[in-house]
Amino acid sequence: MQTVAVLAFDGISPFHLSVPTLVFGRVGVEAAAPYRMVICAERPAMLSTPAGFDITVHHGLDSLAAADLVVIPSWTVSQDISDDLRAALHTAHARGARLIGLCLGAWAVAASGLADGREVTTHWATAEALAAAYPAVRVRADTLWTDLGDIVTSAGVAAALDCCLHVVRADHGARAATELARLLVTAPHRSGSQAQYIPVAIPDRVADDPIERAMVWARAHLGEPIDLDSWAGAVHLSRRTFTRRFRERTGDSPQRWLLHQRTDRARLLLESTADTVDRIAAETGFGSAVSLRHHFHRILGVSPAAHRAQFAPAAHRS
Repeated sequence: MQTVAVLAFDGISPFHLSVPTLVFGRVGVEAAAPYRMVICAERPAMLSTPAGFDITVHHGLDSLAAADLVVIPSWTVSQDISDDLRAALHTAHARGARLIGLCLGAWAVAASGLADGREVTTHWATAEALAAAYPAVRVRADTLWTDLGDIVTSAGVAAALDCCLHVVRADHGARAATELARLLVTAPHRSGSQAQYIPVAIPDRVADDPIERAMVWARAHLGEPIDLDSWAGAVHLSRRTFTRRFRERTGDSPQRWLLHQRTDRARLLLESTADTVDRIAAETGFGSAVSLRHHFHRILGVSPAAHRAQFAPAAHRS
């Protein structure tokens, strides 16, 4: 069981703090927690929040010494990190701990210097300022999260929940993440990017979203061949208009989005059924086991057999 240390600070938003405690610690959810969780601060103390109540934190930065995941759920943009915190983050990272910066927590990650020469994701509204403050870091404002393996950063608010579920999925499999998402009444895997949330001119009245209907239609037909013309025709759009509006809506191309949906469905079937790879390939629209293995490994970095061996119940591993 991995240990998660969540860093709190004076003035932290209770909502931002609640996201990792809910996902990793199952606080308020009647389900077994797959992680040990501890809330810490630079100095154990009573911390203020903008919500009108205080919280008491009993653990200090020494908690990072034993953590497998260090989560910074937010940050105060105008505040630099202290030498003590920077040293604790460097020590934990060098020991092999993953560093997770959610929303404005990416600012603390950038300030630590651990992401220099690499990329981080943060809330689109502060991305430009973050890039200016820390030019050694490449800042993404078009993704929901960035996973570098040792450093994970996310966009704001709801994307932090997406990111934490992504970590659960990577550590414990799609089935565990899906079951938790069901308890939280949220999507287990939300595709797309922040691009759809950056303010743009929109019509005053939007009575229907054909792209949303197209995504629902595609998920219901994953086992069938889906060509772009038929897919666009299912929602009465031309191919060109469909492709443009799909990218505007999701930040991704229709073909790439569909490939990830098929891969995610295959991952779930590998974990929850004893079906052969050939059968799963047919059920998810890959057509052949060779195609499934190729795309599965390219996207997830592991073969279907290795994924099943790691996450499926013993009865399904044969």
